Amino acid sequence: MVPQEKLDQICARFAYLEAKMADGSAIDEIAKLSKEYSDLKPVVDQINTYKNIIFNISETEEMLLDPEMKILAEEELPSLKARLPIIEHKLLLSLLPKDDADNKPAIIEIRAGTGGDEAALFAGDLLRMYNRFCEDQGWKFEVVEGSETELGGYKEAIINVKGVGVFARLKYESGVHRVQRVPTTESGGRVHTSAATVAIMPEAEDIDLEIPASDIRLDTYRSSGAGGQHVNTTDSAVRITHLPTGLIVTSSEKSQHRNREIAMNVLRTRLYDLQRQQAADERAATRKDQVGSGDRSERIRTYNFPQGRVSDHRINLTLYKLDQVMQGHLNEFIDALTADDQATKLSELNP
Repeated sequence: MVPQEKLDQICARFAYLEAKMADGSAIDEIAKLSKEYSDLKPVVDQINTYKNIIFNISETEEMLLDPEMKILAEEELPSLKARLPIIEHKLLLSLLPKDDADNKPAIIEIRAGTGGDEAALFAGDLLRMYNRFCEDQGWKFEVVEGSETELGGYKEAIINVKGVGVFARLKYESGVHRVQRVPTTESGGRVHTSAATVAIMPEAEDIDLEIPASDIRLDTYRSSGAGGQHVNTTDSAVRITHLPTGLIVTSSEKSQHRNREIAMNVLRTRLYDLQRQQAADERAATRKDQVGSGDRSERIRTYNFPQGRVSDHRINLTLYKLDQVMQGHLNEFIDALTADDQATKLSELNP
């Protein structure tokens, strides 16, 4: 368990922040202090719960020495002791390092991989799966850029998801998703294997990353599409190139102003994600196998249609619920991945 001294230090820091904010002497630092205060509050709440259960157990054990209270103490003590490990676990979880990006919106990028038309169809299936999942969570799901195929699949799609705790729930979806099924175009009934890559990135804000104007080149061009009065008549599509990294982002909605906004948002998010990936690589060179490391070349999940199963290879979890998963029922996987990630971090907290 965490040393009492460390718990006392956290409580003392929380009390200091509370007093500092109340006396009004730190106007210039109020935003910084408020954030630290809000981050510490759930931790202090768990510490207080832990202290209360320890106190109650101690008090109840003393009651055993009193003949008049012994029977009552014997009834209450097992229940209190049974609650202790649960409260200890919650306290440890509250002490784990926080990812500031967990509460951010997210950008999902889905790209068809090996497998031609079938890979594009599968990419489209993944897009609809995430759309249903996000709807169930009450999140806003917006496809901001999509390259659709004639068969209804997607070569590439970029989606913006907004809501509470979006990145925290979606971040484990980054990686290569593989599908095994008989394509609709297959006359011989043979099972084909295709793949699509998913990248989940926390949406960056101006405060997270500033991009100097000198670092970008903005080009406009005529968008191609299914027709209509605005298509191919004005240079409304936008291409932004980030000169230092060579990253290129495009957007081809009808409004050039909207296209600039979308493209800059996606570029900022990709650069922010690149910074996070580099920092994670430096921190976790010895933790390559950690769930949620975000290695997008890693095959993370297989969707086997003939057997009706979905297997997550990172945690060796197989569910024979393919239809439900494709309908967006992802919580069972996400909960298991979150628990595995927490277990890894807890083992590092208490080596």
